Amino acid sequence: MDPEGAHQEGHPAKRRRPWRAVLTLAYQSLGVVYGDLSTSPLYVYKSTFAEDIEHSETNEEIYGVLSFVFWTLTLVPLLKYVFIVLKADDNGEGGTFALYSLLCRHARVGFLPNGQLADEELSAYKRRDGSACREAPPHGPAARMKRTLESHRVLQTLLLFLTLVGTCMVIGDGVLTPAISVFSAVSGLELSMTKEHHKYVEVPVACVVLVCLFALQHYGTHRVGFLFAPVVVVWLLCISSIGVYNIFHWNPHIYRAFSPYYMYKFLKKTQRRGWMSLGGILLCITGSEAMFADLGHFSQLSIQIAFTSVVYPSLLLAYMGQAAYLSKHHGIENEYHIGFYVSVPEKLRWPVLAIAILAAVVGSQAIITGTFSIIKQCTALGCFPRVKIVHTSSKVHGQIYIPEINWILMMLCLAVTIGFRDTKRMGNASGLAVITVMLVTTCLMSLVIVLCWNRSIFLALGFVIFFGFIEALYFSASLVKFLQGAWVPIVLSFIFMVVMGVWHYGTLKKYEFDVQNKVSINWLLGLGPSLGIVRVRGIGLIQTELVSGIPAIFSHFVTNLPAFHEVLIFLCIKSVPVPHVRADERFLIGRIGPKEYRLYRCIVRYGYRDVHKDDVEFEMDLVCSIAEFIRSEKPEANGDADESENGTEKMAVVSTGIRLCEDSPNAEGSAGPSERREIRSPMIMPRKKVRFLLPESPKMDARSAQELQELTEARESGMAFILGHSYVRAKKGSSLFKKLAIDVGYDFLRRNSRGPCYAMSVPHASTLEVGMICYV
Repeated sequence: MDPEGAHQEGHPAKRRRPWRAVLTLAYQSLGVVYGDLSTSPLYVYKSTFAEDIEHSETNEEIYGVLSFVFWTLTLVPLLKYVFIVLKADDNGEGGTFALYSLLCRHARVGFLPNGQLADEELSAYKRRDGSACREAPPHGPAARMKRTLESHRVLQTLLLFLTLVGTCMVIGDGVLTPAISVFSAVSGLELSMTKEHHKYVEVPVACVVLVCLFALQHYGTHRVGFLFAPVVVVWLLCISSIGVYNIFHWNPHIYRAFSPYYMYKFLKKTQRRGWMSLGGILLCITGSEAMFADLGHFSQLSIQIAFTSVVYPSLLLAYMGQAAYLSKHHGIENEYHIGFYVSVPEKLRWPVLAIAILAAVVGSQAIITGTFSIIKQCTALGCFPRVKIVHTSSKVHGQIYIPEINWILMMLCLAVTIGFRDTKRMGNASGLAVITVMLVTTCLMSLVIVLCWNRSIFLALGFVIFFGFIEALYFSASLVKFLQGAWVPIVLSFIFMVVMGVWHYGTLKKYEFDVQNKVSINWLLGLGPSLGIVRVRGIGLIQTELVSGIPAIFSHFVTNLPAFHEVLIFLCIKSVPVPHVRADERFLIGRIGPKEYRLYRCIVRYGYRDVHKDDVEFEMDLVCSIAEFIRSEKPEANGDADESENGTEKMAVVSTGIRLCEDSPNAEGSAGPSERREIRSPMIMPRKKVRFLLPESPKMDARSAQELQELTEARESGMAFILGHSYVRAKKGSSLFKKLAIDVGYDFLRRNSRGPCYAMSVPHASTLEVGMICYV
């Protein structure tokens, strides 16, 4: 994993690392990235030969399957992912959403409604050479494709749909991979008991392991993560050693199966049955997507070294060894004797069984953590209901736990294990999920080659045709087994797609309502004592999705409670399509109206992989950013009502040099370092004394000093959070689809998801909720 602070400026994948650090990362990646891929020998041959084909005395089927396994491992994980896809990182991050956000920054195809031009000035929005992401030759293929995508809303929707399909299939894989990995690992018990009894033991044991696995998720992987790499290393060493033994003992000439000619002979002899068996062969590359999805935790070079030098040769030796054993054991009638454990020497079966279960748990842990991560990304980009996100480690980036998703995954895993009770149908389901994600990656990569890399469109077509053909062949073989288990990922993906689509649609409609009904700045500036409006002490935070204008929820609040705080901050916490936003670029501050009104707008920007700070730290950063804005604002840059009314509020990126100190009432009032000045509130009996430690230069004018003094007093008086509790309803006369989506689907998800106050960790001493009905 990355060391602490790895995601500060200059991602670890972009820095030049010493070889010792690279090799250390390569070793650590074995436990995180390759746990799923390394356990695939447990079930590949068993799923391939189950009912679809039978091997004969000539060994053509065995040689054909091994040839398919060899070339599939070589072309997809090695060639496609290790040498091509890993280079399409999004500032060091990988995965389906990383590709999508990369495309969104090169062409305006994203659906985030509150985007700003100021977001494109972020460092993460630029290429490695520092140039803007959207720059491309005006008449090249990238520019033409960019104009096509930006001018056709249907293509943008299709791109988002494709991304969500890949995302939902990854979530589905989070259900299926633990089930098939753990069940296949405990299937070694079949050799120690009769056929009539072993299934009565396998299912309960697998369920117990799965329950323990999910029950321990809230502790985080950092507590036992140091065991992951050793377990996978021992497992790879074990299967490769057994493979070498089987090769020399049973069939030293098994390497001949590497010839593509055996694939042709296999399909020619088995025909339709052989084509259907490709769904089992496909399982040899399950977990390949993790190499790209987990790129944010490791460097590109470390993943390449680990796969090419350890994982790839170990897997080849394991598959060759199993094929060599099967080639000398003909006429096998019982499908259970085609599995992995039958090729293990009898004296080693129990130790290998124990290691296999540990390796299956490690592989399952990686996909579960990856599911949590992708749910967090979906939530950040407004495509999934708000959920509770717990960061299980303060030092290792990306280790999170989502209770709701964890228990849903556990129940679905248990249902799949108990319902199927065999690796064949589990393999059919897992294979379809895996190959769908790979097809989505291939399609998005073809766009990245043109839009982001500015390469020829023919190169992109060659990429999508070559790898798309291979993956489409496996996809068709998996899809034909719809009734034999492949329906599971389709149903799961459909459910998650409906949830994401309804939430995204409702969120978009609510934002459009807020934009259309925002209040005029002149109305706000006109409020005063003559209308019964009073200003009370303290700081008021008004949460809004708007990046300009006054939200309607605030006018509704003032109408019912004619008072608001002496310092008012319109707070917008939003996500931008970049993985990380630097701390010095996070806060975008502006002023609404003249200085004496003490109205501010604060836009806090987070990347889709950023960790939101806790309440206290965020509160201090927020107040310090306002103070820094006041200190550094030029005297002539006074707010203007007309500018605000026209939506041209002046916003500035604030990198605070001010520190906030809070003392208890009885604490000694230390003046701090001698080189700093101190501004205190003259209040007599505050709960806490608040002071800002300011740099000596530049010096402030009297008006700014007075404004900063008032901010100090307001902070001492406390901070309140005014939260809009909106009930979204479809307008009268809306279509049936809209009524179902808004009144039924979105309303149900909103009532059963976390509120914006909790999900965004907004600090507040007290919360005022304002109810309002939005007709969209």
